[in-house]
Amino acid sequence: MLIHPQRINNLENLRAYINETLCHHDQLEINAFQMTERVLVRSGKPCGIFFCLHGPREVKFTAIWESESNSVFFYGSSGARFHKAQLARVVSLEAWPGD
Repeated sequence: MLIHPQRINNLENLRAYINETLCHHDQLEINAFQMTERVLVRSGKPCGIFFCLHGPREVKFTAIWESESNSVFFYGSSGARFHKAQLARVVSLEAWPGD
């Protein structure tokens, strides 16, 4: 079962939501594959996070959380966007440990 976006109020909830959505879309076992993330920077300031789920046979599924619009864009292994989620609560980048 996917986490409802309105319950996302911190980075841990955001990670879980993205992992579950990517796994659900591609029929993968949740939390069975490594997920990496990288902060995105625009004009020297953090503006979002790029998430990459490293699936079976080196297949990658990605999502981008864009902080200004508080939206998450989900992409399949071909790079085509399959879903956009508008989050109800703002997630802070301050808690992200960075590089």
